[in-house]
Amino acid sequence: MFFCASYWKLKQTNVKYFLFLFFSFSLIGQNTQSNFLIPSDSLHPKRKQLVYITEGALLGGTLIGLNQIWYKDYPKSSFHFINDNDDWMQMDKAGHLYSNYHLGRMGAEALAWSGATKKQQLIYGGTLGFAFMSVVEVFDGFSKEWGASWGDVLANAAGTGLYVSQELLWEEQRIIPKFSFHKTKYAALRPNTLGESWNEQILKDYNGQTYWLSANLYSFVKADYVPKWLNLAFGYGADGMVSGSRETVPAELMSFNHRTRQFYLSFDVDLTKINTQSHTLKTLFSIFNTIKVPAPTLEINQFSRTKLYFIYF
Repeated sequence: MFFCASYWKLKQTNVKYFLFLFFSFSLIGQNTQSNFLIPSDSLHPKRKQLVYITEGALLGGTLIGLNQIWYKDYPKSSFHFINDNDDWMQMDKAGHLYSNYHLGRMGAEALAWSGATKKQQLIYGGTLGFAFMSVVEVFDGFSKEWGASWGDVLANAAGTGLYVSQELLWEEQRIIPKFSFHKTKYAALRPNTLGESWNEQILKDYNGQTYWLSANLYSFVKADYVPKWLNLAFGYGADGMVSGSRETVPAELMSFNHRTRQFYLSFDVDLTKINTQSHTLKTLFSIFNTIKVPAPTLEINQFSRTKLYFIYF
């Protein structure tokens, strides 16, 4: 179990670094000319070709790197599944949903920029995350140390489905998965597992991670008195985890093992709903709309204890 949990951290690290690189390369390329940022109102073959080449290079390079850095050093086996659904109180599954949603969103938005049809955006762009992560699950399935996870597959499908279903139902994204993080005391107890530095902890320490579903209020009520950028966010987190499961907690850390689910209610901002004519700002808003804006927050844990934060990260 310990190896499975540690491995998922490496997988999630690679996926999140991929998200960062995808956004960064898109922004750098798009900033070369202001007109380059404006989405095409009809199919632009060269743009579409650029999208496919860029996505193929980034995704393919990430998979090759993952195989070289990790899989090749471990023995292979016949394809098999494992059940890791209880690990980390499902925080890793929330990470799968989040990553798949935004990979799909980026793929669809890139094709929209090229002038591709809505159908092409959803089929070839919106499913980008699920296709990429499915290959990773196949790698897992043939690795003797781990195995493919049905829980991961379902979480991947949920992330893709959340994006595609909203486009089909509303032709807009009213509910957006977001992420926030704060430092915790647990990383110092197990730095090799939960991270030594802040940039490692943000990827590895599930105790400090919170995953949100941020709903745009105006999109639902269509009332003039509601700001178009105002969101209501529902968050999920967990605390007291020094290992993936109770069974793998080191004996000397059992006193710190108080695993607790946490649920949050907070306000948020949909940056994409801020009115601007600048396509550079629109690109930046799209990038940073993956992160929950710090705001007053109410926490209710699984034991019905409540806590109010003036500002929660």
